[in-house]
Amino acid sequence: MADERDLTGRVAVVTGANSGIGRATALALAGRGASVVLACRSEEKACAAVDEIRAATGNEDLGFLALDLADLAAVRRAAAELLATDRPLHVLVNNAGLAGQRGATADGFELAFGTNHLGHFLFTTLLLDRLRASAAPGTPARVANVSSGSHFDAKGIDFDAVRRPTRSFVGMKEYSVSKLANVCFTQELARREDPATLVVAASDPGPVDTNVWRRIPGPIYAVFRRVVGLTPVAEGAASTIFCATDPSLDTDSGAYVDQHCRVKPPSAIATPELGAELWARSEAWVAGAATA
Repeated sequence: MADERDLTGRVAVVTGANSGIGRATALALAGRGASVVLACRSEEKACAAVDEIRAATGNEDLGFLALDLADLAAVRRAAAELLATDRPLHVLVNNAGLAGQRGATADGFELAFGTNHLGHFLFTTLLLDRLRASAAPGTPARVANVSSGSHFDAKGIDFDAVRRPTRSFVGMKEYSVSKLANVCFTQELARREDPATLVVAASDPGPVDTNVWRRIPGPIYAVFRRVVGLTPVAEGAASTIFCATDPSLDTDSGAYVDQHCRVKPPSAIATPELGAELWARSEAWVAGAATA
């Protein structure tokens, strides 16, 4: 179970926090006293979530940040707006994502990979200095990346395929690749950072009934929901809240945490070599987008 200590004075940003696991995570952090920024595409939906969380917790220190992870220029604007406040940043929860959709991002990357991985990669790396500076002795900053058990289905990362629109019928193969990228990014970031300053972990929420699946065609979704057995959102958010807050991970940065809040080995495909290559390519891609 997630640690229940008070978070008063800590500042957290949760992407995709207007619904599902992100909203449940924002609610939990706000309920324990944290200042929470909901980073979302839709201001209307995010502000409705802010009102609901405020009413449920009595916490007034909540805000909205416009963030479209499928557009790298928009990601840069969001990070710049956040950094301009000069507030600390103690916890970053990279939760937003999509599944079962086809297409390409504004920058031409496969839709799931570009949104679920590359947008979060850029957002996180732009905020790293602020995260490091916000750490205190014995209390490192945190990055929690929401992955998925479906990352075990990915056979690797085809670095040419992620530069093209989605090819599979409902995009689930590409979704698995994006979730493998989340795990590789988590591990590589942990290798690069001093755990005394920044702790990183990847969560597997399990199969959760959220609207991340909302674009899967109706008949296919009905079968998917019945076969997979989707669990309630509150249950699915537990591993993400654990990754964002639990001090037991201070000595296990880079961990992959399953839906029962247990540290487990991720896919054997998530090697240090793949993580290093993914980082190098992602760094080049986001730099190229900045000059395009």
